[in-house]
Amino acid sequence: MIQSLGDLVRRNARFFPEDAATVFQGRRTTNIDLLHQAEALGASLLAAGCQRQDRVALLGMNSDRYWEAMAGCWLSGLIVATVNFRLATPEIQHILNDTQPHVLLFEAAYAPAIASIRQQLSVRHYVCLDGDVGDWAIPYGAFIAGCRAPLANQQVHTDEIATLLYTSGTTGRPKGVMRSHLAELTLGEQMAMMFDFRTGGRSLVVMPLFHAGAQSSSYAQMWRCGTLFIQRGFEPEAVLDIVAADHITNLHFVPQMLQAMLDAAEARDAAGRTVDTSSVETIAYAAAPMSPALLRRALARFGPVFVNGWGMSEGNGTSLPKHKHALEGTDAALLSSIGQPNAKAEMRIVATDDTGLDRDCAPGETGELWLRSASVMTGYWNNSAATIEALRDGWLRTGDLGYADAAGNIFLVDRKKDMIISGGENIYSQEVERAVAEHPDVASVAVIGVPDPKWGETVMAIIVPKAGTAPTADAIITHSQTLIASYKKPRHVVFVPALPLLPSGKVDKISLRRQYATAPL
Repeated sequence: MIQSLGDLVRRNARFFPEDAATVFQGRRTTNIDLLHQAEALGASLLAAGCQRQDRVALLGMNSDRYWEAMAGCWLSGLIVATVNFRLATPEIQHILNDTQPHVLLFEAAYAPAIASIRQQLSVRHYVCLDGDVGDWAIPYGAFIAGCRAPLANQQVHTDEIATLLYTSGTTGRPKGVMRSHLAELTLGEQMAMMFDFRTGGRSLVVMPLFHAGAQSSSYAQMWRCGTLFIQRGFEPEAVLDIVAADHITNLHFVPQMLQAMLDAAEARDAAGRTVDTSSVETIAYAAAPMSPALLRRALARFGPVFVNGWGMSEGNGTSLPKHKHALEGTDAALLSSIGQPNAKAEMRIVATDDTGLDRDCAPGETGELWLRSASVMTGYWNNSAATIEALRDGWLRTGDLGYADAAGNIFLVDRKKDMIISGGENIYSQEVERAVAEHPDVASVAVIGVPDPKWGETVMAIIVPKAGTAPTADAIITHSQTLIASYKKPRHVVFVPALPLLPSGKVDKISLRRQYATAPL
């Protein structure tokens, strides 16, 4: 019986030993080879003094060795703590001091940053994944070769922590999300079902593996005994080439990636170059809202292969399946929906009345989305106050606001902390974003509230125009008024070359609010 992620690695190695587990830069690793290499790392970590549920931190970009390192931790009962490689050195230091890892596995590119903070860390062993950076760190090959004892079979329990990953920090300093083996197994099984992954599928991994998005779809492909084609990062031209050459069946994007891939495909069309995406069976999108305008464009290009998954690092809840992505008919309205609860999840939409009592919302009434599922986190690392606030009576209070229609389809309207209150009226930023995104000259948009002496807050739209266009603020405001009430329209419009993004693919609204809070309007 599968009790842990390590069991899943063993199962694939037993029943599909010569099938490819990963392909990276032309290097093919079979399921049996992955098991042997991960066991060697696990044995080496235990020989280095790691005890059950000790942390092993992992800092690097996507690679097959990164996945191997995660598997080594799962097999040996250790917690793999992934670190965002895009962070500044002080932020990396904060996370490493919070997790207190016994071992840090890192790529050579980050050696200068680690060397500069070593004296402030409690790490016992530094292991460089891809080179020799000096006497203070052990090369990965030497670290593995130094252990002669095989990895004894570790009975890892479902409630033990498998991964510790840090949120993108949309509400402040990142929090460490503790995810058990049961949560990760449930997440992978849910994703395999809702994304319609088949046995022997080929998934392209372009989102960063330190993040829940890439991990979740990779778990799904593990459940289906398929292959992970791991890329260092996302390059739209490279994605088109790999999809065609390697017959990729499954893609998982955030909306900004999908837009970039569409742009690249259309540029090839215009140049008379072949674009072959005929092998693609599923394009999953998640992490950030997709504008209906972009989704209609994608459906026209790729056909009915899209699945919307809603969730977060803390848990996974709903999906909108392929057959509900319709350009016409009654289902067309669902393109702005996050679908219905997954088979292994329960959802409530809850409002709190003036006395502080919680009640379930009626259809069409906006409230906070609550989630109950085995995929929900155990809690926040070293942060009991945040854990108590988020987890109540078995329910995860997600901080997302939404409503359900009479059929139970859920529509996301905003994050609690992103809601704008102007003159006493609640304005949902995502509703305004959807309206602005319908303008033909808008490539992407973020909406925030900015301080206003009369209204408290007013609406600002920060827009990336489409290439070759020059929309005006007046045109955007006039367009918005045709789709939403006048009091919701942007009062201020700013045009920028790009929006700041978090590793999850979400727009970094904290930095935007900070930037424009005192800017002259």
